[in-house]
Amino acid sequence: MTLRCDLILRDATVFDGTGRSRFTADVGVTGDRIAAVGDLGAATADREIIATGKAVAPGFIDAHTHDDRAVLCGPACMLCKMSQGVTTVVVGNCGISLSPVRMTRRPPPPLDLLGDESWWTFDSFGAYADRLARDPAPVNTVALIGHMSLRVEAMGGDTQRAATDKEAEHMRKRLAEALAEGASGFSTGLYYPPNIMAPTEEVIAVAEALRAAGGIYVSHMRDEADGVLASIEETLRIGRDAGAPVVISHHKCSMPENFGRSVETLPRISEAARHQKVGFDVYPYAAGSTVLIPDRLRADVPVQVTWSIPHPEMAGRMLEDIARDWNLTARAAAERLLPAGAIFFQMHEDDVRRIMAHDLAMIGSDGLPHDSYPHPRLWGTFPRVIGHYARNLGLFSMEAAIHKMTGLTAQTFGLPERGTIHAGNYADLVLFDPATICDAATFDAPTRPATGVLETWINGQSAFAASQATPARAGRLVRRG
Repeated sequence: MTLRCDLILRDATVFDGTGRSRFTADVGVTGDRIAAVGDLGAATADREIIATGKAVAPGFIDAHTHDDRAVLCGPACMLCKMSQGVTTVVVGNCGISLSPVRMTRRPPPPLDLLGDESWWTFDSFGAYADRLARDPAPVNTVALIGHMSLRVEAMGGDTQRAATDKEAEHMRKRLAEALAEGASGFSTGLYYPPNIMAPTEEVIAVAEALRAAGGIYVSHMRDEADGVLASIEETLRIGRDAGAPVVISHHKCSMPENFGRSVETLPRISEAARHQKVGFDVYPYAAGSTVLIPDRLRADVPVQVTWSIPHPEMAGRMLEDIARDWNLTARAAAERLLPAGAIFFQMHEDDVRRIMAHDLAMIGSDGLPHDSYPHPRLWGTFPRVIGHYARNLGLFSMEAAIHKMTGLTAQTFGLPERGTIHAGNYADLVLFDPATICDAATFDAPTRPATGVLETWINGQSAFAASQATPARAGRLVRRG
C-alpha cells in the first residue's frame, strides 16, 4: 500500500537533533506526527517540497524565555520566535511566572517584565493552562512556576525578609498544585530584590514539591559575578536536597573582574553532572538585559535603555548619553527613568564562546518580548548560533549547534517525542538554508528578522512561511514526561 502523507520534504539535508552527522532523506508528515524518514519515492502527499540543498531540523526549543504573556497574544506576538525556527518555548524563568497569582497593582520589578496588573489574572496554573487550551498559542509551551510570584502572594508583598515556615509551606502547596495541573518545574531568581532575602533553606522547602511530581529546578542564580562559584554550589545543593534535576539559567561570568572565570565554573558543573542531573542554558551575546536597578550600576558596564514608563522616548539610548543630556549622574538618570529596563554589556566574548561550546550547554534566548527596544537576542539567538558561531566561526559543528537547541533541550527538560526527527515524533520542524541562515538583529536594529529560515511547522501545521506568521495556532502545553 502506498504511503500517503500530508507533507513530504524531499531530498532534504537532515539534521536529526541527536548530534550525529547530517544525512540526505525525505521526511513525511501526517497529521501532527512525522510519518516516515528515508527514501519516500513511492509515497505521495498533499504538499511536496523539493528541499535539495536545504536543511530540515527539529523545531528549535528555546530553553529560557519570558514568553508567559506573549504565548497568549497570537501569532504576531510569536513571530520573533517562529521566524527563527523556534517551535517550543520554556516560560516562567528567573522566578517570574504569570501564574498562580493575581495582582491588583503593578507588580514589583522584575515581575513587571510580563506587564502591569491587567495581565496578572491567573490565580492558579490550571487557569493559565485552561486559557492555553481554549485559545491555543502558535508555539508549544513548557511552563515553570516562579518563586518570586509565589513569594509575593504568600508574603503579601512583604518580601524583604525570609519567609516564615507557614509562608514557605503555602508556597510549596501552591507549587504542588501547579505541577499537578501541568507545570513542569520551579524557577528562582535569587539575584532580584523580591527573591534575594530568601535563604537557601526556604528555596529547598518550597522545591520539595518537585520530588513527588518529578519536576525540574531552574535557577537564575544569586550571583553570576564574584560569587558565581558559591552560587553554583547553592544551586546544586537545592537540586540534590529536593531530589530534582537542575538547570542553571543563562550561565555567565559577569563584570570585568570575573572575565575568564568560565575556566573555573565549567569544570565544576561537569564534575557535578557525574553525580546529579544538571545542565545550563546560554545566549550567544556578551550583553544581558533585565530591569534597570540604579544601585547596581557600574561605570565600567555600558547600559542601553530598552524601555521606560515615564520616558518611553529614551528607549534605545545609552544611559550615559541620557545622563549627560539631563545633567545628572547615571544613577540619578536611572532613577528618573524607573520603571525601566536595560541592556548591560557585562560579559566577555571568550567566556560566551567557552560556555556555549560545552557539552551541557543548551541555547536559550532570554528575550524580553514586551520591551520597546529589546535586546537582539529576542529575534536572533538561534540563527546566530548556527550561522555565526557554527558555520562562520567553526566554534562547533552545525550538528552540535542544532543538538544544543533540540535533542539536548528535549532530553534535559523531559519533553517526550520532541527534539529529534524520528518517525512517530511530533512534527515540529524547521526548513532552512544552511548557507545563509544567520541573525540580522543588532543592538541598533534589534527587531530585524533572521535570514535563511524558510518555513516552520508546529505539530504538523505551517506556522511561519514566506517571511510571515501564518494564522495557525497549533501549539500545545507540553508537560514534562
